[in-house]
Amino acid sequence: MADTTIMDKLVSLAKRRGFVFQSSEIYGGLGSVWDYGPLGVELKKNVKDRWWHAMVHAREDIEGLDAAILMHPKVWEASGHVAGFTDPLVDCKHCKNRFRADDPRIKGTPGQPDAQCPVCGSKGTLTEPRLFNLMFKTFMGPVEDQAAVVYLRPETAQGIYVNYLNVLNSSRQRIPFGIAQIGKAFRNEITPGNFIFRTREFEQMEMQFFVKPGTDVEWFERWRAWRMEWHQGLGLDPAKLRFSQHGPGELAHYAKAAFDIQYEFPFGWQEIEGVHNRTDFDLGRHQQYSGKKLEYFDQAANERYLPYIVETSAGADRVALTLMVDAYREEQVEGETRVVLGFHPAIAPIKAGVFPLVKKDGMPALATRVYQALRRRLPVFYDDSGAIGRRYRRMDEAGTPFCVTIDGDSVTGGTVTVRHRDSMTQDRVALDQLDSYLEARIRGS
Repeated sequence: MADTTIMDKLVSLAKRRGFVFQSSEIYGGLGSVWDYGPLGVELKKNVKDRWWHAMVHAREDIEGLDAAILMHPKVWEASGHVAGFTDPLVDCKHCKNRFRADDPRIKGTPGQPDAQCPVCGSKGTLTEPRLFNLMFKTFMGPVEDQAAVVYLRPETAQGIYVNYLNVLNSSRQRIPFGIAQIGKAFRNEITPGNFIFRTREFEQMEMQFFVKPGTDVEWFERWRAWRMEWHQGLGLDPAKLRFSQHGPGELAHYAKAAFDIQYEFPFGWQEIEGVHNRTDFDLGRHQQYSGKKLEYFDQAANERYLPYIVETSAGADRVALTLMVDAYREEQVEGETRVVLGFHPAIAPIKAGVFPLVKKDGMPALATRVYQALRRRLPVFYDDSGAIGRRYRRMDEAGTPFCVTIDGDSVTGGTVTVRHRDSMTQDRVALDQLDSYLEARIRGS
């Protein structure tokens, strides 16, 4: 059974410490749309930077791309989104709520007198199922007519496919090679929820790897292993990560094979990344609809073919939520509950807190100098408000791995106390070695 208590605590902590806020909260909020606060935007940026480094900077066979959100509407016809990106929905005429037609909470047959609304309990008020397109539609130009219809992209992958030849030719890559992109996507989800797990506006981290047909299975297995290693490298508990294979009845229309990387959330095992063998479906469709040849010519083998694609698709928001859920813990310390976000130091939004022990005897001035020196190299936070124990607890909730305290010995002896978040042990470190001490532990943890 889902444990909503942890999620309720995490949502409260996320707002209190500035990770995530309800969008437009002063106006009552907007359903399943969220804003990232000062710590949340740093956490998600760290996730995206780490992904970009692993995909683009650390490899010679992957190039980066930032395609536009608005694309020619024929792109979505070719991809199948216009015709097939739909869900059957029913409405309650009484309470105005909307549900998927296959919602297990619905009793009876929607559209018939025996059908009962799962929210208000009214009978005979549910409409017959109607198809509902999940893409957000808008208009380009001043006139709102059918000729001006464009869509907010429901995925970033199509921007990669239509730019495949541009990137291939300009970068002088050869197959096998990949194109990576991080960007916003939009889906008019029927049942969004679980905080930032399923939202209507979200950020994807996608990589499409183009391979010679016949080598796709080998590359698929490589990427499946590499992507699991990446998630484990974030510091996630390996026992809460697993693969889930799509069966024959679950495969998308474009997929030859598909595995989800799942994490065990308080609300159950859920996907945080998908690895798919998309064959040549996407390039074949765009070649057909655009009339442009998208084949690759292999000079060495003197052959021409349409590449197969191995896709890795992760949600930046879902990974950020996974990190927060995995890091959250409560401990009893001296009769009090200590709330900790035990982030991997490389992922933590703030790397170190800097505190003067008391506001006298030259400690604030020295603490300020230490803070100013550290912030040139690391995200750090200065706090001189309240008892030192309370300051430690605030940093624990923010996931900060180290706290640097300036005391009387710091002023007279040139050393500081560095307190470790997880063990709560303290080291005495010379001021002139503090930078290297922290950076070594952030990189090497």
